[in-house]
Amino acid sequence: MKRTDRKSHCPVNFALETVGDPWSLLVVRDIVFHGKHTFGEFLAAEERITTSVLADRLATLVRTGILTKSRDPADRRRESYALTAKGLALIPVLVELANWGVSYDPEVVANPLWVGKARTDREGLYRLIRDTVLAGGSVFRGEGSVISQLEGSLARPPAAPGGSALIVPL
Repeated sequence: MKRTDRKSHCPVNFALETVGDPWSLLVVRDIVFHGKHTFGEFLAAEERITTSVLADRLATLVRTGILTKSRDPADRRRESYALTAKGLALIPVLVELANWGVSYDPEVVANPLWVGKARTDREGLYRLIRDTVLAGGSVFRGEGSVISQLEGSLARPPAAPGGSALIVPL
């Protein structure tokens, strides 16, 4: 039987008890970075989570208010998962974990647009990701992905002073 009481009232402990296992953060990562929303899509991740562990993590993330679960409008037989406001608040955590991984894993190939935006406007990167996910997009997949938006910003001329065009130095 799973423990329902917390070990302590430390905020770090609370965060780790809520999303501290690798699988939970990878589910959130798959929504934010890859636009995945269904059990089958999560199951196809390269980390190869088992069906029983995935079912448990999804249920836990729904129970703790990180995700919502609803019937997929395109196929009523499938359930679709989305981030709640509480789940969206994890975006800065994912960005910082990704930045840490880019810095210390020699096998990770970093997107220079991501690195540039993270260096010059970290808060702006958080907002861009959040807004994109709220609109149904993700960091890497789709026409409106964060990466395609960053690429598009390079093609636009700089805005007049006080304007909002994003030019990311490489």
